[in-house]
Amino acid sequence: MSKIINILTNANYESKKTATNLHKVLTKYGYEPFNGFKKNAELSICIGGDGSFIKSIHKNDFPEMPFVGINTGHLGFYQEIKPEEVEKFVKDYKDGNYQVDDIKLIRSDIYTKSKTYKFYSVNEVVLKAAHSKTIHMNVFIDRNHVEKFSGDGVLVSTPSGSTAYNFSSGGAIVYPSLHVLQMTPISPMNSAAYRSLGSSVIVPGAHTISLVVEKRYKDSNLLLVDGSEYFFNNLHRVNIRLSNKTIKKLVFSNNSYWDNLKDKFL
Repeated sequence: MSKIINILTNANYESKKTATNLHKVLTKYGYEPFNGFKKNAELSICIGGDGSFIKSIHKNDFPEMPFVGINTGHLGFYQEIKPEEVEKFVKDYKDGNYQVDDIKLIRSDIYTKSKTYKFYSVNEVVLKAAHSKTIHMNVFIDRNHVEKFSGDGVLVSTPSGSTAYNFSSGGAIVYPSLHVLQMTPISPMNSAAYRSLGSSVIVPGAHTISLVVEKRYKDSNLLLVDGSEYFFNNLHRVNIRLSNKTIKKLVFSNNSYWDNLKDKFL
């Protein structure tokens, strides 16, 4: 088995300082640290906040090797390890004192008049109108019409991503092991003229959520994939479902999921 371990870090001072220390500790325990990404490494360690973790996953095309995070950011839902715990973490890793969690991904298929695009998301995908305008779209679940939505946008999140943008938008926290999607309206309009759902809908992961924009938005739309922005010409439909594709994350804490939630929110 390869002894190479990738070190992926953002540019802030604390992250770089932690990366230097990590390099020394990995070498001490007989590993070959690599500052960057190698496909044949046995593990990738991401230093930074949750944004750095997700960017590393996307940048390296959702690799099969496991990831683990050292938190030099704020909340750190994905970044479990503290900088002062680096040596304990490396020792636990060497001794096999961890578990591997599979993080489910969203697959989004984007249909335009002439092309089809495919994206994967760790946290969420959001469809909005360009320039912060109100958007109108028809929402289907497995071809069954659910609503004609009017508002700022529609967000679809994974269970792991339910604590991110989804939670800030009034969505529920979903236990990570559940095979479901959560569809959350963003500032829905409810009046005599509009009847948008005002709360989230939990959808089985095998079902497909389809977002079909009205014609006026076919060239005036904004798709957010884990925060990255995309615009499409002649957009017709966005199909969203829970993918069979996953990423692997190492977990070293003995705390329960709910204990970790309380640490972040209380």
